[in-house]
Parts: sequence; structure tokens; C-alpha cells
Amino acid sequence: MANDHGEQIRIVQETVAGKEITFAHVMGGPAPIIYQKLGLNPQLDYSASAIGIMNMTPPESAVIASDIAVKSGNIYLGFADRFTGTLIITGDISEVTSALTEVVNYFRDEMGYVVCSITKR
Repeated sequence: MANDHGEQIRIVQETVAGKEITFAHVMGGPAPIIYQKLGLNPQLDYSASAIGIMNMTPPESAVIASDIAVKSGNIYLGFADRFTGTLIITGDISEVTSALTEVVNYFRDEMGYVVCSITKR
């Protein structure tokens, strides 16, 4: 980009992390190799299982989300990272879906976060 005097203008753009859940997905019946490669609980009935994954900002929110998810039902906490805001849970499809729904609803209704829809495949 140049101005009227032929000089280039440098624009610096910065983003500020808001309070939001940017990704929430349920993977129903994933292949056992996915569990193994992610280092998740191998003691599962793979045919009825699911992996739930979320990402949020600020990243420390993953600690709160993991607490809500674990208390919401019979799920296994596979990974919670307070530095990236990533949460991975496993369990029965219905339990994982319910846990992600509880987290999304709480963050939206009680904490004022902007949330995405939960996708499922």
C-alpha cells in the first residue's frame, strides 16, 4: 500500500482474545487408532464411544470447562491445556455430548462468553 507521496504505509493489526468458545465438536465412534495416537483412555467400548474437543479463550478457561465437563457425567478427561485453551474428553456419545452442552451453556449463560454451536459427526 502506498500513499500520495509514493511512500509505503505499514499497518500493524492486532487481535485481542475475547471471552469465547471458538470450537466444540463431538466425534462419534472414532477409530481406535485416534485414541492411541492422542494417548487417550484405551479401556473403552469403541463402538459406543466419542471424543469431544473444544477450544476457548482466554486459554485458562479450559480449567473451568474441564471441571464442568467432569462433574456433568461419566466422562474421561483426556487433555486440558490452560496455555492453549484446548479440552479433550472421551466417553459414551451421549455423555460427551451432554458434557460439551453443559460447558457451552454455562459459559454463555453464566459467564457471558460468545459461543459457537456444537458440531457432531
